Amino acid sequence: MRVISIKEEPSYMDQAIAYFQKHWASEDSKMVYDDCIRHCLNSKTPLPQWYLLMDEEKMIGCAGLITNDFISRMDLLPWLCALYVEPEYRGHHYGKLLLDKGKEDCKRYGFDTMYLCTDHIGYYEHYGFEYIGIGYHPWGETSRIYEVKLNHPSFDLHK
Repeated sequence: MRVISIKEEPSYMDQAIAYFQKHWASEDSKMVYDDCIRHCLNSKTPLPQWYLLMDEEKMIGCAGLITNDFISRMDLLPWLCALYVEPEYRGHHYGKLLLDKGKEDCKRYGFDTMYLCTDHIGYYEHYGFEYIGIGYHPWGETSRIYEVKLNHPSFDLHK
């Protein structure tokens, strides 16, 4: 298993766009992923980042690292978003590989905390995330907000 960054391996761009759209987009939001992933390649800033989890040459998961996940807490960044692992690959901690890549890049870019919003309870806590409150989406829904401190002793990429 390996995690690739689309910025570092742009030859995967079209495949990544299709994969993110398949798993995260509605008909109305497909262009959000297309536009964001295409433009990240020429960005002068480290964010956004888009990752694919590969089993040999098969895409089995994805995640992104972005400045805001369509949530009211715009004072917080960066955000891990769009974490997905194919159902037949779940239960083997492969999501941790994507989380660790996001954490590693956050540290490399000078961030000491990474955030995410989700409705899942119990998954992210296994990987050092702590619940910090509720955030509000523009479409009227809420999500739980979690953070992980990247300089905390519990964060160890080698665990």
